[in-house]
Amino acid sequence: MPTPKYKRVLVKLSGEVLMGEQGFGISPEMLEYLSEEIRSIYDLGVQTALVIGGGNIFRGVAASSYGMDRTSADHIGMLATVINSIALQDALEKKGVQTRVQTAIEMAAIAEPYIMRRAIRHLEKGRVVIFAAGTGNPYFTTDTAAALRAQEIRAEVLVKATKVDGIYDADPVADQDDKKIDSLSYLDVLKRQLKVMDATAISLAMDNALPVIVFNLKVKGNLRRVMCGENVGTCVEEAAGRA
Repeated sequence: MPTPKYKRVLVKLSGEVLMGEQGFGISPEMLEYLSEEIRSIYDLGVQTALVIGGGNIFRGVAASSYGMDRTSADHIGMLATVINSIALQDALEKKGVQTRVQTAIEMAAIAEPYIMRRAIRHLEKGRVVIFAAGTGNPYFTTDTAAALRAQEIRAEVLVKATKVDGIYDADPVADQDDKKIDSLSYLDVLKRQLKVMDATAISLAMDNALPVIVFNLKVKGNLRRVMCGENVGTCVEEAAGRA
């Protein structure tokens, strides 16, 4: 069995990934695929925390653009992340992976409240911890929640799972000639306004020297390869270039 490079990680998943080939909701096939990918690093002994978005169900920013109050819209979006987290928890536990869901908004009947030291203890005991409801505050994305939670639990790296191979100068779907960037600095991302994570999340990672690896989750085994230190995706860190 390969030796993982990282002992403790936080994996950020978009809610959209749960849709699979559907246009909305949660695909059972994608839940199965995701749980297998996460189990593959769980079996390596990597202490794993997850943050998942809610865009497959509801997007607060989009709703606010149609006239809904932004705070109300963001609260609905937070609840969508809880739905996704419970669905992923169920899929993981069917694979024999022990999990805990912790929410930034208290809802004791279905999940634990977020308590940093309890989350770290779960990780130390070999449980996958799923952080739901973002930061619990409107106007902050789940990307920012992922960067924040990664710092709080002292994760060694923040891994952002996407549908593309890494970071590109432009939209790789719209511009077929665009080339993937293997590594770059936080400032490069901010100055060039690259669509990796929102600026608040990147700034938080930069202020705390938290590496961010962006990779294609749809390639089977990629998550495990990232954990083993293979050159997969794009790494964002203080100075461009991987060790």
